Amino acid sequence: MVTRVDNVAKIVLDTSYIDVKSATLAGQALKFTIAERHPHLGSALTLDLPEPIATAGTELQIKIDYATTEKCTAIQFLEPEQTVGQKYPYLFSQCQAIHARSFVPCQDSPSVKLTYSAAVTSPLRVLMSALETKSVENASNSTTTYHFEQRTTIPSYLIAIASGNLAGREIGPRSTDTESFIKTGEDLLTPYEWGRYDLLVLPPSFPYGGMENPCLTFVTPTLLAGDRSAVDVVAHEISHSWMGNLVTTRNWEHFWLNEGWTVFVERKIAGRLHGEAERQFSAIIGWKALKESVELFGENSPATVLKPDLSSGVDPDDYFSSVPYEKGFNLLYHIEKTVGGPEVFEPFMKAHVEKFASESVTTEQWKAFLYEFMEKHHGQAVVDKLNTIDFDLWINGTGMPPVDPEFDTTLADICYKLADRWDKARDSQDFTGFSPEDIKDMKADQKIVFLERLTDTKPMPHSLLAKMDELYHFTPIRNADIRFRWQQLCVMASYEPIYPHVVKFVTEQGRMKFVRPLYRLLHRATNGKELAEKTYLEHKKFYHPIAAQLIEKDMGLN
Repeated sequence: MVTRVDNVAKIVLDTSYIDVKSATLAGQALKFTIAERHPHLGSALTLDLPEPIATAGTELQIKIDYATTEKCTAIQFLEPEQTVGQKYPYLFSQCQAIHARSFVPCQDSPSVKLTYSAAVTSPLRVLMSALETKSVENASNSTTTYHFEQRTTIPSYLIAIASGNLAGREIGPRSTDTESFIKTGEDLLTPYEWGRYDLLVLPPSFPYGGMENPCLTFVTPTLLAGDRSAVDVVAHEISHSWMGNLVTTRNWEHFWLNEGWTVFVERKIAGRLHGEAERQFSAIIGWKALKESVELFGENSPATVLKPDLSSGVDPDDYFSSVPYEKGFNLLYHIEKTVGGPEVFEPFMKAHVEKFASESVTTEQWKAFLYEFMEKHHGQAVVDKLNTIDFDLWINGTGMPPVDPEFDTTLADICYKLADRWDKARDSQDFTGFSPEDIKDMKADQKIVFLERLTDTKPMPHSLLAKMDELYHFTPIRNADIRFRWQQLCVMASYEPIYPHVVKFVTEQGRMKFVRPLYRLLHRATNGKELAEKTYLEHKKFYHPIAAQLIEKDMGLN
């Protein structure tokens, strides 16, 4: 909790590998010290004020002259030859979770929310997670100075910048073709706060599916599958406009309040627009992702706790997984079912946003308000239902959720049946009953669930994989999620014909959802370890610094 106090003599800011040259207050030089570096948290920058500030809330204007360095992890700078056009350089930032401190000296905690303005001079177009107020051309040096303002308070991890040979199109009144997502979010929650909603497709090295920077969501080019199958990522980032950006986790131990809520709202939007079966099907895919994260960390790992203990200085990136997303979603889904369904729970969603808008909150505050709301609006009967939930086990227990969600499998059953047929064919090697018609009418997500189902079985015989590819043509497919699941299935079986395609996939995009598991699997596969290490080392500069650090940890290269 942020507390204002009187008689402040020092200001302490977070930094990481930043080269601080000077600091001034009203033109007067300030003494400053940079502490010894913590391996994950960086170095505290302490500014000594000329005299204590007597009254809490006094405003100061401190100027810090600094430069980023090659070790700063928030910014990736691409040389022209690393871009698609190979003519202009490109720069973009990624500050979540604690990388803003390598971009700007700040109090780099989501418990501190701020507004910001910026003036950025560049020969190439600049965008930020704020509204552009004006741009001024500088004829003398062929640059333009772009001015931005973010008037709604945000945590430091949502400061974002991109610059390059950018082109854009105006499609909607405040957004691209995502207007229906925003409108549905407003119907469920509160009015959209941020003015504009723009999407920026970043270079392939961007390490995430999307990043919910206010006014300017960053998305990976792997979403451009040509079949509109990845629009759920856009719905997810839009849902962050309320859950995360407006109501923010107090610190990274409570990260599920950002992501679990956002997944829940994202699927509510999908259910409203496409039907409840679609929401349930998305939840089934999420359950599989959660299961894989728990298997990766281990059933008893502290990384599988919904509210993990990070007090010992654990790097939040080390615990990044599906756990806060999907375990958090499943807790909210279970609460909704327990208290009486959407008609009881959805008003609480809106009240949660109204109650905590522009604040940073804890799990304990969320739970206290849940009880307060239910008692006020539904009485003791619903409170008694809440009391049947073992919140301590859900929030502090390791492993999978303690309750089977019992999702509706209407859209998944066709996938399960086909996967079971292939699983049974492994022994007989009789493939006469299979044909391309098997998947002709399947949506992309159903093909993904089919392949996911097979990854839960023992490794497939190579002859079976070869026949499946002959019939279904998975290897050349463009959809990145299907491509990933197919390659995962093949590498799990050490099916070497897929290895060149894996190498191509992990070196043409840097989305961690795909590259980290594939590198791990290839590293363990027969005749794959040397290929995995060689491929990574040859392409290390391609990956975003966050992704590079984690890939190296995965393969034991650091």
